Amino acid sequence: MKVFIDNAKWSEERLIRKVAVYAAQYLNQPNNVEINVTIVTPEEIQQLNSKQRNVDSVTDVLSFPTIDAERKPIDVAKYPADVNPSTGNLMLGDIIICRVRAQQQAEEYGHSVKRELAFLTLHGLLHLLGYDHMTQEDEQQMTQLQCKILDNLKITRSK
Repeated sequence: MKVFIDNAKWSEERLIRKVAVYAAQYLNQPNNVEINVTIVTPEEIQQLNSKQRNVDSVTDVLSFPTIDAERKPIDVAKYPADVNPSTGNLMLGDIIICRVRAQQQAEEYGHSVKRELAFLTLHGLLHLLGYDHMTQEDEQQMTQLQCKILDNLKITRSK
């Protein structure tokens, strides 16, 4: 997986890339896929949330999938129109993370900003891969995956 990252600190870039690449491998995704991750201000994410979802509030993470993924390894050949001509990779979509909100939530939940940023990256990626939390069963599946992947990376809730 190729991960393009905008507006992140060097340490954030390393973490985001590590989480996304590991999660894609864990979920048996092909190597020739890519995502964009952008770190934004509260004002920017509120504006996006309002425009795209009609929810006029600051949120922690937004995902904008390019394809309708189905919670299984993606067949890149099914999506020729969504292949980035510059890289030859299938564009899965964009993940937008609000750094300030991540910092606030880390404090609220009593864990590190690193853990929160890793969680938000993973959460956003899972949405791009077709996972959601609209039903209790779906939420449980997504939560279990998030815990397993972060545990495997040794990114725990402890400070």
